[in-house]
Amino acid sequence: MAASTVPCYLGFDFSTQQLKVIAVDENLNVIHQNNVQFDSELPEYRTQGGVHVQSDGLTVTSPVLMWVKALDIILEKMKNAGFDFSRVKALSGSGQQHGSVYWKTGARHVLENLNPERHLHELLQWSFAVVDSPVWMDSSTTEQCHNLERAVGGAQRLADITGSRAYERFTGNQIAKIWKIKPEEYQQTERISLVSSFASCLFLGNYADIDFSDGSGMNLMDIFSKQWAQDCLNATAPQLQSKLGTPVPPMAVLGPVSAYFVSRYGFPVDCRVLAFTGDNPGSLAGMRLQEGDIAVSLGTSDTVFLWIKDPKPTVEGHIFCNPVDCQAYMALICFKNGSLTRERIRNECAGGSWEVFSKALRSVPMGNNGNIGIYFDVMEITPPVAGVHRFNEDNNKVAGFSQEVEIRALVEGQFLAKRVHAEKLGYKIIPGTRVLATGGASSNIDILQVLSDVFSAPVYTIDTANSACLGCAYRAMHGIVAKKGVSFAEAIRRAPEPKLAVTPTPGSEKIFKPLLKRYAELEEKVLKESQQ
Repeated sequence: MAASTVPCYLGFDFSTQQLKVIAVDENLNVIHQNNVQFDSELPEYRTQGGVHVQSDGLTVTSPVLMWVKALDIILEKMKNAGFDFSRVKALSGSGQQHGSVYWKTGARHVLENLNPERHLHELLQWSFAVVDSPVWMDSSTTEQCHNLERAVGGAQRLADITGSRAYERFTGNQIAKIWKIKPEEYQQTERISLVSSFASCLFLGNYADIDFSDGSGMNLMDIFSKQWAQDCLNATAPQLQSKLGTPVPPMAVLGPVSAYFVSRYGFPVDCRVLAFTGDNPGSLAGMRLQEGDIAVSLGTSDTVFLWIKDPKPTVEGHIFCNPVDCQAYMALICFKNGSLTRERIRNECAGGSWEVFSKALRSVPMGNNGNIGIYFDVMEITPPVAGVHRFNEDNNKVAGFSQEVEIRALVEGQFLAKRVHAEKLGYKIIPGTRVLATGGASSNIDILQVLSDVFSAPVYTIDTANSACLGCAYRAMHGIVAKKGVSFAEAIRRAPEPKLAVTPTPGSEKIFKPLLKRYAELEEKVLKESQQ
């Protein structure tokens, strides 16, 4: 087979600050990467960090046409770089979760009849009823959240249905706000897309359905029946079901690429468009998470991704449908107090040196002689508490620890919290469980050792640059064979494996099992005290 005819697969990511693309060949080697930075390359939209923050400080939007024009630019960049679009067998992608796009009546006809002589952003400039899309950073819908929870019987009941309590950034609450403050625009809306399904509309030349996984982040979909929850729709806006379409599996083939892309860029007529998904589900695919695995991203905020079979939704964290296995789920928990807190303790207790920090960490035994610390420099999400709280082995509050004990208390406390809240959502350590670590702190082997000991599981490291983008290229490849019963893991078996970093210290489980129980009780105590 000539090199120019070897098939490849594209993964796009419409993220907050940029549009990215990755192409992989059939051996899952990355053969092309490109991106468009919204602020610098599309200055006419005057975004900062890809968004507009309104004067109230709560309302945050992005111009929908900016995303369309970014696609024009990135495809031209690929073309100018000599990328051969005729090789593309399938494509998929992801979008920042929770953003919403409002297609104006008549937009479907425009999508179906795109003129390949003109740019997409010119053809679609009059196709949106709402020109600035609410995005995940928006927190202006507190009233709508309260209304939704009240309508369905409370926060826990809503979580039981949709996988999450009502959150200001979730799409259903954003739609409810649009209906309230822009009723005329809402009435003009023919179809509501997520950022992910909006992007797939562009490639499909038609309205694309929302996939189960990204649909889980809307407070509108029953994550067990995988259908829209009528009580939630009723509490949100009128005629909503007809505007949303029907949820589809994440590996659904939506159809062939639009004739526009065949004519303008040379895509093959049989190139398939797979359902697009959210960026977090896309990252799960890119990190190659498997059943029983847990991924821990150690960044400015720490994020935990879980692959679970038997979810137990709570008012903490989120349960989404799994993007690569319709019988499974993924859970996501975000902790605000991550690397910035670790850096503060490093500066105060280790003279700003990670080497000294690591030496101190090694100098104190596992379990920290019973000392436990809870370090929330800023108001945490789970639980909603702020402040530093130190406890000795007798569960009595103390004013301070020695520098070495403080360092170990911080690291153990952060990982005890992650395991406690993961288990609340239904996560279980099973034989073969792997912890996949990424983010800045994953380069510190001593921090990873504590992570391994607390979770009683080996820790692997992964290179997740553009993981959502890469995951969607993988998903495009899987989508072609999914109907034949081929699993995602089997479809991408040639992809690079995570590297083993550390294994649990012998005896760690015996030490941390009682500490997990104590940590949970102490955190609950701190939460109750903060509410008095």
